[in-house]
Amino acid sequence: MNFLFLGDIMGRAGRNVVIQKLPDIIKSHKIDFVIANGENSAGGYGITQAICEELFAVGVDVITSGNHIWDQKETMDFIRKEKRLLRPWNFGEGTPGSGFEIYEKNNFKIGVMNLMGNVYMKKTDPVFPFIEEKIKNIKLKKDLDFLFVDIHAEITSEKQAMGYFLDGKATLVVGTHTHTPTLDFRILEHGTAYQTDAGMCGDYNSIIGMDSDKALKRFFTEERTERLTPANGEGTITGVRVVGDVNTGLAKEIEPIIIGGCLTKKFK
Repeated sequence: MNFLFLGDIMGRAGRNVVIQKLPDIIKSHKIDFVIANGENSAGGYGITQAICEELFAVGVDVITSGNHIWDQKETMDFIRKEKRLLRPWNFGEGTPGSGFEIYEKNNFKIGVMNLMGNVYMKKTDPVFPFIEEKIKNIKLKKDLDFLFVDIHAEITSEKQAMGYFLDGKATLVVGTHTHTPTLDFRILEHGTAYQTDAGMCGDYNSIIGMDSDKALKRFFTEERTERLTPANGEGTITGVRVVGDVNTGLAKEIEPIIIGGCLTKKFK
């Protein structure tokens, strides 16, 4: 089974490139299920219900998020009903929405889990004790057929540690948040596909997706009077394609994708 995970969708440039190119990618490469991190899709800050519907309409099956999930006030309401939009599972008991759901497609049960790291991030429940307890009741080929984990975190070591902890227990563990794709994609020893960061879908002629002139000023002064805004040049899609083994639920292949914009690798 073919899966596609897209890195953080950043502003209008990110939305546009996904809306324009995703249907063709799904068709030409026979993608069965698409997951995308959408937490920056509304002008760089959160996501709206209308944007969710735009992404669902072009083939995204599930949207994950991170620390920006509540930037749009309306999200607090519609996330209670929209099970295809996830927020980090370790946000704490009583938080609206869900951080883990199982979806059915092509007669397979596909689990998607959204976690957030603790280092240099907003306060959440400690992610490793949290997932250590939760994963005891989530078994590949028993409770579900495939499991995908978005670990939204700042530092490389925390994401790598999650990959090794969940090796053999998930189909894919992939990092988001830093908006820069890494080249360490591989299948770990016990069969879980891994990449430290999937990058972003957006304009890479920028500073992590934001207008470079405005962002650069923040490295010279503590003044924060001007809000950062996303760069709106030609967008690039980045993410990973994973082939899941229907017999084990683990990964058979992982391939990074970089399509369009100022980055040049082609999705084959």
